Amino acid sequence: MKTILRNTLAVIIGLAVGGTVNMTLIVVSPHVSPPPAGVDVTDSKSLSESMHLFEPKHFVFPFLAHALGTLTGGLLAFLVAASYRSVFAYAIGVVFLAGGIAAAFMLPAPLWFIILDLAVAYIPMAWLATQLGHPIMGGATGSKT
Repeated sequence: MKTILRNTLAVIIGLAVGGTVNMTLIVVSPHVSPPPAGVDVTDSKSLSESMHLFEPKHFVFPFLAHALGTLTGGLLAFLVAASYRSVFAYAIGVVFLAGGIAAAFMLPAPLWFIILDLAVAYIPMAWLATQLGHPIMGGATGSKT
């Protein structure tokens, strides 16, 4: 029973903390890289209608939010899980990937960003979480945990 509880907790913590990291970076983003004049980033309609005004610099923080949220969530799931640690890290990556796919349909971002985001910010970050997690747990990076 302890294993099931820890594994469930691993998923909950991974999703909650990863989501918090993601949203924190999204909220901070307009303060670091202000959106084009007249764009309200808190209004999805304004965002959709103004997406053509965004420059590549405006996509740095959304990418970092997705990548670091997934990395953090995957690493925490790996560290908390009692068994199948890598599976839980990848599960976090898959859930965040599903959110990224949904966002790609909801917001008309440039194709280059959608491809980069979906290809690099989710599953590769879950993989990196497992690679960082193994040494923390005292194992080699190539071991199957």
